[in-house]
Amino acid sequence: MKYSTIVHGASIIFGIWGGLALVGAWLAGDGGNFWGFSQQHFYNDAIVLQLIAISAGICTLIRRQLEQK
Repeated sequence: MKYSTIVHGASIIFGIWGGLALVGAWLAGDGGNFWGFSQQHFYNDAIVLQLIAISAGICTLIRRQLEQK
């Protein structure tokens, strides 16, 4: 199995996970909690997870170029 396929799958998983964290932040509302976590905690999680997803996507593009050579 090619590494680009694995990293692409990881990018998708982290992107979905980050989107769910953003939904959790919206559900928590201002000053509220959702599943014991604050809105700010969910926003921070969403930011980090989306950055990981973006970097994995860029890594996938670079890795696919290397695998073609």
